[in-house]
Amino acid sequence: MTALHPTTGQLLDAVNAGLRVHDLGRTLTVGMPQSPNHPAYWHAMPRRHGDMVRADGGSAANDMISMGTHVGTHVDALAHVSQDGRLYGDVDAEQAQVGGRFAEHGAHTIAPMVRRGVLLDIPAVLEVERLEPGQEITVDDLGRALEVQCTEIRTGDVVLIRSGWGQHFDNGDGDAYRGLSTGVPGVSEAGASFLADFGIHATGADTIAYEQLKPGAGHGLLPAHRVLLVEHGIYIIEALDLEGLAAAGTHEFLFVMSPLKFFGATGSPVRPLAVVGA
Repeated sequence: MTALHPTTGQLLDAVNAGLRVHDLGRTLTVGMPQSPNHPAYWHAMPRRHGDMVRADGGSAANDMISMGTHVGTHVDALAHVSQDGRLYGDVDAEQAQVGGRFAEHGAHTIAPMVRRGVLLDIPAVLEVERLEPGQEITVDDLGRALEVQCTEIRTGDVVLIRSGWGQHFDNGDGDAYRGLSTGVPGVSEAGASFLADFGIHATGADTIAYEQLKPGAGHGLLPAHRVLLVEHGIYIIEALDLEGLAAAGTHEFLFVMSPLKFFGATGSPVRPLAVVGA
């Protein structure tokens, strides 16, 4: 019998000792809050129990779904945003999309993530329940969170930003969550640059578009997307459920996420996990 690699043994020992898993993904439901820029989620059941019954009395139901790749909890591929006709790595965006699929920078190129995760709980640091509509998460806010939480960001980390805005999703208040007229709190261009300078692998938030959306501005300008996706090749994860993780006071964890390998797609639905010792 081949001996286990020491690290593999340590991982299995950790599993045997007990782990707590925080599910950071949203349940996909018809009518859930989403950006109006993307096709809505739809679920249908073309075959129901009883439509066809086998000779032994058995029956099966099956269903189908349709949705945009940026609906529900999802990750943005590097093909999602261009600036001045260029994608990350100075790739020509027009040429890259010939044929209707991005062979380069598509969702299928996003490797599974098993990395150190960090939560920056901004409302906790500012001593509020949740941030205000359109409120900027500033560089000072991010730095203060690191200081108060005694947390550090390391190269290759996945950094998650809690604004408390996910409470609107939980409460079924889709209009407030979308914030098309009122705005949505989030990281600014300066905040995105601050995070990118750490050399992180990905970053995510509990909001619909990751970054600050000012009141009445809609999704017209997304400078943090430019900084992260185009200039630094850092993946963005949106519509995360961070309330349970924050309530547990967990700021460092093993982050696990595997996008679906949609060839050439600009994003993928995901179900991220934060794993800690029990």
